[in-house]
Amino acid sequence: MRFYEIFRLALGSLGANKLRSSLTMLGITIGVFSVISVMTATGALQASIESGLSFLGSNIFQFSKYPAIGGGGPKQQQKYANRQNVTYEQATTYVRLLHEKVPGSIVSLKVFDRGKQVSYGRLTTNLNIDLVGTNENFLISNGYNIELGRNLNPGDVDIARNVAVVGHDIVKRLFPAEDPLGKTIKAAGRNFTIVGTLEAKGGAFGGSQDALVLVPITRLFEDFGRVNRTVNIATQSPSQATYNLTMDTGIGAMRLARGLKPGADNDFEIYSNDSLVGAFASVASAVRAGAFVISSVALLAAGVGIMNIMLVSVAERTKEIGVRKSIGAKKRDILRQFLVESIFLSELGGLVGILLGVIGGNALAAWLKADVIFPYGWAATGVIVCSLIGIGFGFYPAYRAASLDPIEALRYE
Repeated sequence: MRFYEIFRLALGSLGANKLRSSLTMLGITIGVFSVISVMTATGALQASIESGLSFLGSNIFQFSKYPAIGGGGPKQQQKYANRQNVTYEQATTYVRLLHEKVPGSIVSLKVFDRGKQVSYGRLTTNLNIDLVGTNENFLISNGYNIELGRNLNPGDVDIARNVAVVGHDIVKRLFPAEDPLGKTIKAAGRNFTIVGTLEAKGGAFGGSQDALVLVPITRLFEDFGRVNRTVNIATQSPSQATYNLTMDTGIGAMRLARGLKPGADNDFEIYSNDSLVGAFASVASAVRAGAFVISSVALLAAGVGIMNIMLVSVAERTKEIGVRKSIGAKKRDILRQFLVESIFLSELGGLVGILLGVIGGNALAAWLKADVIFPYGWAATGVIVCSLIGIGFGFYPAYRAASLDPIEALRYE
């Protein structure tokens, strides 16, 4: 028999049992959907991070009390929590010591007070604004640019002026039709005069990078206190060539500022763009591995389901097989027909799973404000795996059908 005739017969047989065929395909669809959706979402996030990471600028490393990503289990989290905070005095000592060794380095001090509300007149923002106490180098260390007005300057920090540089979300919400410069806003119940605005950066990780208010770090301490606050210290080396030297010098300066004895472990975290990308890649790999294991179990169960349905189909169509063999159908024709049915069930379920997985994964990535991607490699792998499942679990029923004795098959009731 020609292949297209075998294919037509296979489709006809499946079409005669639409509900049973659909339920059989559902197992494959669920298994493929789970792995493709996870791979799509993690791939989109990882690509977005690797191509446009702006958490830190170039040639920059940062010290903090807590790690930037992850942190391990409860014991590890407790270890970080038990560390002493990085105080403002330690931070300024670090700046002095570093500048003595690396004069051209740039240091940004940052304290985050998250979940604040900002108001101007009768207009208010939501409660997701970051109030950031910092100095004039925040823009360099975090990749922001001034749109209107000016940046914070050393004088603002020295005398703790109540001035602010606001993000694009603040401007859009509170000043839709007027110039924000010189206006006084109320942030977390305190008044600040706007001296500058930031260019929009967009979203990342499901949040906005433009929902922030920058104030002098000394002003934040005076208004809201220093208790339970830790300073993040970002340092930019003078050039890429001096990056390693600057980091080594910075680690030594930080240890001196923290009062660590020789041989004692660092009681602070060090990270950079590369380490952040690597940390996320490790997390993404763990998520992928987990999704792959779960999906493999689901696909194995779906394969058993296909074998079971095909064995039922062989039993139901024993007499049909006997008639076909008696009028000249060869063993290989019967084998091909049932294999085609098995592969078609598996492939169709897999394609539906791939489609739904790509849509679901990209929907999650879009919600997290990451770029949309199509995982060609994983989609191709899904197609191949579904073909192998169709062949592997469909071969025995197909072989059993092809091996039926035509006389006994014709007598079957």
